[in-house]
Amino acid sequence: MNRWRGDPWAVLLTLSLGFFMTLLDLTAVNVAVPSMIGTLRASLDEVLWVINVYILVLAALLITSGRLGDVRGPRAMFAGGVALFTVASVLCGLSQDPAQLIAARAVQGLGAAALTPQTMTIIIGTFPARRRGTALGVWGAVAGVATIAGPTLGGLLVSTAGWRWIFFVNVPIGAIVLVMAFTLVPDIRYGTRRKLDTTGVVLVTATLVCLTFALTEGERYDWNAGIWALLGGAVLLLVMFLTHEAGRQHGEPLLPFVLFRDRNYAVMSFVSATVQVGMIGLFLPVMIYLQSVLGFSALEAGLVMAPAMVISAILSPVAGRAADRLGGTYILMGGLTLFAAGMAWLALVVDVGRAWWEFQPALIVAGAGIGCVFGPMVTVAMYNVAPAMAGAASGVLNTIRQIGTVVGSAAVGAVLQNRLAASLHDEAARRAADLPAAVRGPFVAGFDEAANGGLDVGAGQAAAAFRPPPGTQASLAHHIQQVAASTFEHGVVHAMRPTLALPIAVIAVGAVACLPVRRRGAGTPRDAPDVAGVGTSA
Repeated sequence: MNRWRGDPWAVLLTLSLGFFMTLLDLTAVNVAVPSMIGTLRASLDEVLWVINVYILVLAALLITSGRLGDVRGPRAMFAGGVALFTVASVLCGLSQDPAQLIAARAVQGLGAAALTPQTMTIIIGTFPARRRGTALGVWGAVAGVATIAGPTLGGLLVSTAGWRWIFFVNVPIGAIVLVMAFTLVPDIRYGTRRKLDTTGVVLVTATLVCLTFALTEGERYDWNAGIWALLGGAVLLLVMFLTHEAGRQHGEPLLPFVLFRDRNYAVMSFVSATVQVGMIGLFLPVMIYLQSVLGFSALEAGLVMAPAMVISAILSPVAGRAADRLGGTYILMGGLTLFAAGMAWLALVVDVGRAWWEFQPALIVAGAGIGCVFGPMVTVAMYNVAPAMAGAASGVLNTIRQIGTVVGSAAVGAVLQNRLAASLHDEAARRAADLPAAVRGPFVAGFDEAANGGLDVGAGQAAAAFRPPPGTQASLAHHIQQVAASTFEHGVVHAMRPTLALPIAVIAVGAVACLPVRRRGAGTPRDAPDVAGVGTSA
């Protein structure tokens, strides 16, 4: 192992495995919701907290963890995060009730927050500038692969071994990564002892908790006064945080404002949020459609998306290297345009009774676009960041990505639920004409009530939204059930198209936002001496 210690590609493999593990659990748990409800006798609300508490802790602590990496050393934070995440995974798998699982998931989120920002910091400190684009492209590819591998692997584990193995599978991975971290990853330090801005930590954590909770839970609580109070509190706390940080810019701030004086970093921070909205806008409605309308299992639905993600994973390192050499403006704009075009094509293809292969051309175009975005986006954002501030920069960038995810979930979920309610009503009213007069009104009312379940409504549940009255002839009852199923399927299809329009528009805005990105010229870090290894020790 000693001969591989400090080897950039061995380091990248270690970081990618740790990063992949955290992203996998971000998506895999969604597949296990029905099994968890049955095994733990949990309510839907409790299981949703199993999902959301992870996102909440992760988003709230990324900035702090990034800066802690600058203070304590990124390798120590990375290894500590891996260890904590692995132990929490064991606790998740052993949980006997919803409260235990929610608590263990919160600890998992803490581990993920500790290790995630360090991945980019260590890449910047390990790779010479001329190869950093390729390395960050691989890092971006990991994000894309994990997005699809989560539902696919999760579906496979749930169907063959049970939901607990979604967590137990992390244990050997975590153990391997921990060994690799101490044997392969150098202990990068930049020579100056730093202090942590404790007041800033409290303010930014409270800001992100309020914001993330409100956006994640808003739809469930019907955007009531409490949710709006949390959003208002988040704004107030953000103002307090920025005011506090403004007074520390000549000392050791938690958020160095100098990061945003770099035009490329500022633009890519915004673009990263738009990309996450686009990813949620692609996966959320499409996975619901594949499973609820076409009747695919979670595993089958994940496999439908797999070719696009394979294309994305292959292209991401290539695009990252191209951005390193040529500048990222047009690669990013081209990638975002392909992403939006693929989603628009998909919106035209979706219908009742489609076969899996009919989606592949549109999904592959979208996947190619994603592959041309993740690598260059991170490369352009981090290129001019000083190594000593890499942790802070990585923490902020990843936090903005997570906020983009929760904003996208809230916005896309709200649009989908609104359009689903309207389209189910319209479809039920139109198709009720084929039913006996006595059941038309209750039939439409049944679908109006089912639509209130929003994203929790599945094909079987919607088909049962109206049950034929007792004593109905078998042939008529069968006809009513067919009409109900058809109502739901066409209602979802009609709701998907306007829902997909939102992320398409956001991605288009992201593409235009790339125009101000500066091309590299003489005197940029590419022409400067490499920073890899500066201030490092074994």
